[in-house]
Amino acid sequence: MTALYGSTMDHYPPEIARSLSAAFAVEPETIVATLLVLDGETAVGHAGLRPHGSRAGDLGVLEIKKVFVRHSHRGRGVSRGLMTTLESVGRELGSTRLVLQTGNLQGAAIGLYEALGYSVTPPYPPFESMPNALCYEKVL
Repeated sequence: MTALYGSTMDHYPPEIARSLSAAFAVEPETIVATLLVLDGETAVGHAGLRPHGSRAGDLGVLEIKKVFVRHSHRGRGVSRGLMTTLESVGRELGSTRLVLQTGNLQGAAIGLYEALGYSVTPPYPPFESMPNALCYEKVL
């Protein structure tokens, strides 16, 4: 992300930067599902789900976090597999909707989310303070 967005956070007022940093951080105890894609013994992809909103135990809406595919494995369907598996896991957990945040410079991710039926939504807190934030949702 640093390669794409550089020191963007340096341009926000301190209170907004702190809020965004907290939103980007993922506390392990908040994660309800983690996916790891292996090529042999090498991790090549990762994604997670956590409850969205203020009620940590409410799994009705889950937020997709930290979707990542190793550069050497991009273009091979790994991210599509991660996303469709996240949707299946969300359904199994009783979720009715998935949400996610991405940045406007992540063209491949944006294309994938839209191809999978995710719809643009207004940025949810704290991303409404971030001009390059794009938020998506998918009803399950």
